[in-house]
Amino acid sequence: MNLPGGEPLAPNKAAPAQPVVILGGFLSPARLYEAMREALARLTSQPVWIVPLRGPEWLLSVTPVGWAYLLRQLEQTVQRARRDSPTGRVTLIGHSAGGVLGRLYLSPQPFAGHGYRGLEAVSDLITLGSPHYNQAKLTRGGLLSRWVEQRYPGAYFTPQVHYVSAAGQARQGNPTGTLAERWVYREYKAIGGDGRAWGDGLIPTRSALLQGSDQITLEGVGHFVGFAPTWYGQAEVIPTWWPLGRDSQSV
Repeated sequence: MNLPGGEPLAPNKAAPAQPVVILGGFLSPARLYEAMREALARLTSQPVWIVPLRGPEWLLSVTPVGWAYLLRQLEQTVQRARRDSPTGRVTLIGHSAGGVLGRLYLSPQPFAGHGYRGLEAVSDLITLGSPHYNQAKLTRGGLLSRWVEQRYPGAYFTPQVHYVSAAGQARQGNPTGTLAERWVYREYKAIGGDGRAWGDGLIPTRSALLQGSDQITLEGVGHFVGFAPTWYGQAEVIPTWWPLGRDSQSV
């Protein structure tokens, strides 16, 4: 699936002709998504925005007050992107914790005194390796995942929003294996309860597949750069989950 640097990616006519917004994951600064943004722009021929967060700002996500701060940053980017949208809406892509936060953003109900009303601004939510089902208690984003799932379970705002969840299946945990396999075992066990599961090297596959969404399992795809030879935002991987899983199947 290697693509020469200047070769355009094959577009899909089913995708909405509207801007795309990327919300990155925990501790991941916006600059790490620049190559992904460029590949998506080539694929969609649409403006692609990245929520301009710095890695340390994600440390705020351990509390609801921090969620509100991150939601405000997301809202500002979405509203800027909407100004030039022919549909008045955007496609929101959330990587890792960004996908869980994106689900909360959709709600018309006020959160921490502010109504974000992402439901009016987002037509499609694509989550990539997001820990939607996360039993971890004080770390690994468990509080955010459980809070969102309790109030807006699964693809809650269907059909107003089309949900897609992509999950990598690159590494299996092993408590007696290599150092990497033992680390993966601990992460999977903390998040999903089964350390021997398969996942993207950080999030178990089953935890990242949102109930009621179009679900896509990506063989050999890792959570981020370094977790596997490829990751969700790599140019040759993007066409496997875009456009929006409307005709999705495991690949």
